[in-house]
Amino acid sequence: MDRNAIFDKVKEYILMQLPVEGDKVAEDARMVEDLGADSANLMMLIMDLETEFNMTVEDDALGSIRTVGDIVDYIQKKG
Repeated sequence: MDRNAIFDKVKEYILMQLPVEGDKVAEDARMVEDLGADSANLMMLIMDLETEFNMTVEDDALGSIRTVGDIVDYIQKKG
């Protein structure tokens, strides 16, 4: 799957989880500071993405995921 397709799918899940406008969801948007995600939102998002992309996000990787682009990068590497 190419990067744009991954981003589009991640954005779709973010918009289902968080009350933000679509134009706010960009690769450089920070999940907590810019999009208002809390730890529960992030865990639900990660679980949804694990199911969608048929993968597992390692616990140690969670600490390095700060932006939407970090999520896309991680999924692209795992794919």
